Amino acid sequence: MLKIQEYKSIVFDCDGVILNSNKIKTRAFRVASFPFGYEASRSLENYHLKNGGISRYAKFDYFLKTIVPINSKKNKELYLKKMLKIYSEETEKGLLDSEITYGLHSLRTKTKDSSWSIVSGGDQDQLRSIFAKKEIMHLFNGGIFGSPNTKNEILKRELGRGSIKLPALFLGDTELDHRVSVSNGLDFIFVSAWTEFRSYEQYCIENSIKNISKVYELIA
Repeated sequence: MLKIQEYKSIVFDCDGVILNSNKIKTRAFRVASFPFGYEASRSLENYHLKNGGISRYAKFDYFLKTIVPINSKKNKELYLKKMLKIYSEETEKGLLDSEITYGLHSLRTKTKDSSWSIVSGGDQDQLRSIFAKKEIMHLFNGGIFGSPNTKNEILKRELGRGSIKLPALFLGDTELDHRVSVSNGLDFIFVSAWTEFRSYEQYCIENSIKNISKVYELIA
């Protein structure tokens, strides 16, 4: 693994890495699905926690196909639209109030020659709006990307476009982050302070992954 300032591109997940927002998202899934009953809501929450990094669109689609199967395409679309609206409303204020990881600006100074990008499972339009309002959008000169495209699709696309250049480093907090970064040729560091991946320590040991608490540890 290279020194942090030697990477041409540094890619960050958002929730749990840049923002302390994982619990905000988990609560929003619970609220959006609660009209279907406690057990259904709990099942979606568990699915969400086991599949960190996957978009809200994919998770609600799974919910309406598998947990509470809706056979009518029209009804499924109506439920999906309503759940997405509730989820967006629940997360908006929480994201605006969420803590930004300590040391972000100092790390940007240290890696001034590197391109910075966000590759998230969060909604792309919401991400860009939140980052603009929190006045950190300018740090990510490589772009801020999210769903409905998957992380794998985004990485492949931006590598092809040249907005992400190798050697590159991905900073994430889920198993998915690790898998998509490695499959696309990026180095990976696990950021653990705010993760909801319960078995991350064992996963990092088994896969020889460097683990840091927060990104400020990369400044030294």
